[in-house]
Amino acid sequence: MLFSSMTFVFLFLPILILIYFISKKEFHNMILLIASIIFYAWGEPKYLAIMLLTILINYFGAIAIEEFSSKKKLILTLTIILNLSFLIYFKYFNFLIEIFNDITHLNTSALNIIMPIGISFYTFQALSYLIDVYRKECSAQRNLYKLALYISLFPQLIAGPIVKYHDIAEQIDSREINFEKVNLGVKRFICGLAKKMLLANTMGAIADKIFVQAPDTFSHTIAWIGSIAYSLQLYFDFSGYSDMAIGLGLIFGFRFMENFNYPYISKSLTEFWRRWHISLSTWFKQYIYITIGGNKGSKIKTIRNLAVVFLLTGIWHGANWTFVLWGIYNGFFVIIEKIINIKEFEQKYTSRIVRVLQHIYCILIFVVGWVLFRSDSISYAKRYLMNMFGFMTPDSTKYMYEFTYYVDNCDIIIFIIAVLCAVPIFNKMIYTENKCLKAVVNVWLLFIFFLSAVTIASNTYNPFIYFRF
Repeated sequence: MLFSSMTFVFLFLPILILIYFISKKEFHNMILLIASIIFYAWGEPKYLAIMLLTILINYFGAIAIEEFSSKKKLILTLTIILNLSFLIYFKYFNFLIEIFNDITHLNTSALNIIMPIGISFYTFQALSYLIDVYRKECSAQRNLYKLALYISLFPQLIAGPIVKYHDIAEQIDSREINFEKVNLGVKRFICGLAKKMLLANTMGAIADKIFVQAPDTFSHTIAWIGSIAYSLQLYFDFSGYSDMAIGLGLIFGFRFMENFNYPYISKSLTEFWRRWHISLSTWFKQYIYITIGGNKGSKIKTIRNLAVVFLLTGIWHGANWTFVLWGIYNGFFVIIEKIINIKEFEQKYTSRIVRVLQHIYCILIFVVGWVLFRSDSISYAKRYLMNMFGFMTPDSTKYMYEFTYYVDNCDIIIFIIAVLCAVPIFNKMIYTENKCLKAVVNVWLLFIFFLSAVTIASNTYNPFIYFRF
């Protein structure tokens, strides 16, 4: 089920809220667990068994780690392998066959495998729980239903944020539900829905029209518009989902971590990755980077550890060489910034022109990176980037469409709005205590909710980009 669907917004969610708030507190967890299972099974019931099996494996695995402390490393290793085996099979098996064929020059057929929605996210949540228990940062959850709720909780089940068990364990046992939380949750949900339906989908329509064409069939200008439109689409699509997830969590009494903090205002790639997909970045930092040594040791070892983390980040995002290269690409710039000590550089050079140049550098790097991320192959990304930077002279005789086919006047207006919304100009508005401004914000929220609902009604399917990761 999609957050951006008529079924969810006008049927599933209102009914769940009604049942939840008229029920006694002792039934709240069970109600949410049942709702989460229905939510997941609605889209692909045949893969519900995989998620339920994951819950059972981690339930018994964590208890075994506590009960048999002398063999806890072996138990942890085996349980991690079981978790990753599902992810590797569904997400990477055909990619591994492709690599095998390239190495052996054989022609082994790929399997018809459809990846279960959300498997990357709930697998990482399960792993964080196991590792937390192993490190004694929390106790194993002896109540199967509570652990099932943690792993399957529907607001963040499909595309995050990745919630670590030690951050939410107390909230599962006891959480406060009040009007302030519900009110703020509804506002966050509406903002996220508008980001998705009004901004991300419009930017996506522009990007799709361009990226579906061969790179030599449109001009340099169109190439840049396509890459910027996709950059905005990806941000509003994913941050919109995160806003909806955080908002839904608040409605039901949970506080999830923020997942985005205006990453496009960053002055370096290092800062960008502290602001983009924060839950994934912190997951890799806590469970991979620190585990293999972090920045404790020589500079060479720190560089190695960063390279490992960003390689894994690329692989996590998808089974394609473009994602592997994208991870390496981001890691390269973060490592360069580590070598030159970007924090010391920023403290030393504080003039406005230096900050502007840093912003331009960062924007250029991530816009180029998103071309890799969006492209179906490295060869396509190479030709697209050659067009962007003038190393390819597009053949105007091959141009299939005029400029207005890709971007019309309405698109330009939304493009400008999207750029403004990508920087922290309006970020405090929904938290205002000023009565007049609060009234204006409430009217504005009702208006954008109405527009979002109309857009949902006019589109049959509105998937989120990160569903396939």
